[in-house]
Amino acid sequence: MSSGVHAALVPGGVIGNGRYRLLAKSGADARSNAELWRARDGQLNRDVALTILLGDLANGEAAARARRTVERAMHASSFTHPGVSRVIDVLTPGTGIRPDEGILGMVIAEWTQGTDLMDLIAEGPLPAGAATRLLEPLGAAIEGAHHAGLVLGADHPQRIRVTSDGRLRLAFPGPRPDAIARDDVKGLGAILYLLLTGRWALPGGPQGVPVAPTGPDGSVVAPNALHPYLPHDLSSVAVRSLEDTSVGGIRTSAAILQVLDQIAAEEAQTALLSPVSSRDDDDDEQVVWTTQKPRQDKQTKKKLWISVAVLAVATLTVIVWLSVQIVGFFSDEPTKGGGPTVVINQPGSNGQTAPPPAPAGPVQPGQIGVYDVTNQPDSANQASRAVDGNAGTFWRTDNYFQPFPTLKPGIGLMASFAEPVKLASVTVTSPSKGTKVEIRVASALDSPLEETKVIGVADLSDGQTQIQLNEHEATGHVLIWITQLASPGGGKNQTEIREIVYTRAQ
Repeated sequence: MSSGVHAALVPGGVIGNGRYRLLAKSGADARSNAELWRARDGQLNRDVALTILLGDLANGEAAARARRTVERAMHASSFTHPGVSRVIDVLTPGTGIRPDEGILGMVIAEWTQGTDLMDLIAEGPLPAGAATRLLEPLGAAIEGAHHAGLVLGADHPQRIRVTSDGRLRLAFPGPRPDAIARDDVKGLGAILYLLLTGRWALPGGPQGVPVAPTGPDGSVVAPNALHPYLPHDLSSVAVRSLEDTSVGGIRTSAAILQVLDQIAAEEAQTALLSPVSSRDDDDDEQVVWTTQKPRQDKQTKKKLWISVAVLAVATLTVIVWLSVQIVGFFSDEPTKGGGPTVVINQPGSNGQTAPPPAPAGPVQPGQIGVYDVTNQPDSANQASRAVDGNAGTFWRTDNYFQPFPTLKPGIGLMASFAEPVKLASVTVTSPSKGTKVEIRVASALDSPLEETKVIGVADLSDGQTQIQLNEHEATGHVLIWITQLASPGGGKNQTEIREIVYTRAQ
């Protein structure tokens, strides 16, 4: 039964045996056939939030669902947290609701001062830092409720309000009768997606709100595909929270909170930086958000001159390094790169070092691409830089605040050759010391990771790392799979690969 047949469900109408006067409608949750209202409690003379469950009392199934929602809301009233509005009372037909009102149940909660979430994003998506700060209290509330064995029902944007001190809060409690903790996690991810993109990524969203776009496989497109300036970790958390798969999906609010904390810490540091005005012509642009206005004082000018001096020294260093690379390229000796060449021998099955296949010379792949099991490849259009014969160009992963496998099990570069080839070694030039890689052979470009075979492993040095490979059958596809990124500090995890040389076996 829709609200259109209820004459009382309009501003000024009175329901609940005359106790609650409706002031303004905040939204509707069609999945529960519920309307969300701000109302005035005539007995206690205060504003309250009403979740009104509509329907025909003669419909036994609808009545049972409404009764279950009310029971779950009442059970959750013992849980108190700043991120959740406290449930004051619940009503059912015959206990505070007249049977002829067309209302199957009602959850009364304290009113949350502030603004509607939908009003907040009406003018566009929010910066990553603002979204993070808003979402953390709600995420903490969900995590606390789940530890207490409760489900909150925080999976609809019109149930959420923004408090006057800038926190998201579940203002209209009342989980659906079949809702589980997983739905709260998906709701948290969908709200994050909404804050970052202005689009809703779950079924049953509010009318008028754009639906999140999906890819050919039906999965939701990552926020940083729509807005490239967004941090990869935050974008990844938003989409992985929505996935129901056992591999790759985020299933707990604790995992979301961990990334939110890291993003908040990073934003706190970058908030003190001045905006970067220079732009590269390639896709390596970085956007720095700042909350401070620029000031042309002596201290600022001093910092500017120091930055220019540091940039000049760095530029000179790069020029010298490139000169060494060019000289090494035309010599008979291996290129020195940024450090020593490390040769990694692979252990044989008998525990002894197996003699590697004899090298015959380099072989160039016909193509190379980013291999990512989460369908969110890092720098996908820059993979060819790793095999272009120019150590001054590179392919680089995104910066991850959480190490693998928190957000994804790994990432790699898949090379394809014109014909099956047997390799003696793979040499990787990289400044990202400590990166752990596996060399794997695959039967096809899109082979599942579990169907590929490891033929070599190594920890990359700062410079060239030559990885001697185990005996293997000739293959047309070779994957360099990164299982651990370099960690330079500051909570950052990122790897850069400047050049890969594949050496054919005799």
